Amino acid sequence: MHCPFCPETDTKVIDSRLSHDGIQVRRRRECLACSERFTTFESAEFAMPRVIKSSGAREIFEEQKMRMGIMRALEKRPVDTARIEEAVQHIIRKLREMNESEVNASFIGELVMAELRELDQVAFVRFASVYRSFQDINEFKDVVNRLNSTTEENN
Repeated sequence: MHCPFCPETDTKVIDSRLSHDGIQVRRRRECLACSERFTTFESAEFAMPRVIKSSGAREIFEEQKMRMGIMRALEKRPVDTARIEEAVQHIIRKLREMNESEVNASFIGELVMAELRELDQVAFVRFASVYRSFQDINEFKDVVNRLNSTTEENN
C-alpha cells in the first residue's frame, strides 16, 4: 500500500474492522517511513452481468443509471433515502446471486418495479408507465387495478 503522504510503499496495518454493513473492511495503517496514519477500505470486487438491451446490444451494467431511474420515479415522493439505497442494494444482490454473465434489461426492469411496488405505489406506476411504454389511459387503469387488488389481498 502506498503512503498518501510520502512515496514510501511500506506500511503496516494497525487496526482492522468490518464496516457497519459488513461488506467492507476498514484498515487503519501507518507508514513505516514518515509515521503518518491513514485509513483504507477493502471490499470484494464482484463482476456484474452485462445487460442485453431490447435491441440486442450489450452494455456494462451501470448501477448509477439504475439508481437514477429509481430516483426519477420517486421524485417528490415521501420515501427515505436509506430505503431507496436498500432497494438498490437488494437488486444488485439478486443480480450477483444469479451468477450470470449476461442478463436481459427487461429482467432488471422487473426487479426495479418489484422494489418500487414495495417502496411507493405512485413511483411504481410512474416507472411502469415509462418502462412498459403505456399507449393510453386503459393501460394505466389496468396497472392501478392490479395494484389495488394486490393491496386488498394483502390486507
